[in-house]
Amino acid sequence: MSVPSPFDPTLEQELQTLEQDYQAFKERYLQVQRDWQRQQELKERYEDVRGRSLQERSAELRTELKQIQQQLINLEVALESRLFSWKGVREVFWQVVRFGGLGIIIGWMLRSCAG
Repeated sequence: MSVPSPFDPTLEQELQTLEQDYQAFKERYLQVQRDWQRQQELKERYEDVRGRSLQERSAELRTELKQIQQQLINLEVALESRLFSWKGVREVFWQVVRFGGLGIIIGWMLRSCAG
């Protein structure tokens, strides 16, 4: 005859899920920090190269400017996609539906009582 464990296995699973979500959030946050720093460095380099006189600009510098612009665009997309998650939107959507619907129902009840 085995003695049942005092620990709830679903609680342990929830804790593991929470730890995984936290780790994923932490990694995403660090990646956003690195991308933001890289974006700032590229912007500074872009302005430095762009600020040179037209005589100093060579085909190599123009190519570098185009590469910097493309990297900046890629970083902006990466930053936006990391900050915007469908999971967060889904949770907010259902909260709006839930509480918005509840507000409408309460409003109808108050209106019927008052009218």
